[in-house]
Amino acid sequence: MEQRIDYYNVAPEALKIMMEMEKYTKTTGVDRKLRELIKIRASQINGCAYCLNMHTADARKMGETEQRLYCISAWRECTFYTDAEKVALELTEYVTLIPTKRVPDELYQRVREYYDEKQYVDLVLIINQINNWNRISIAMGNTATENNNSQ
Repeated sequence: MEQRIDYYNVAPEALKIMMEMEKYTKTTGVDRKLRELIKIRASQINGCAYCLNMHTADARKMGETEQRLYCISAWRECTFYTDAEKVALELTEYVTLIPTKRVPDELYQRVREYYDEKQYVDLVLIINQINNWNRISIAMGNTATENNNSQ
């Protein structure tokens, strides 16, 4: 399927806001590789091939290993993610699946063991940003191709 609408040209002001949020997420204290892992995990849950293609390519460029990329959907069973990464990935799953998962106090407390208030807010914003991109991409009919593996 080809992209349904050239949404960057149809709604430039809205996409400008999205891009400003994207710029903000890159200025946070959240590790850039972790930001990509979050984007990959949320995109897996949402089934967004376009974003999976883009963010796995970006993660590789940052030096992320194939092992960690291939196993991210089973992060709980892996010893090669840090505890801080694991709790961020768990938060990613809960926020992405918020209608059924919510974010329980127990998870919030575990996240706060590794991340301060500002970092918690930034994690939630990063997770929401990729969920927003996933929904836009899927609704607009974006598809993964060899040519769109990086922004």
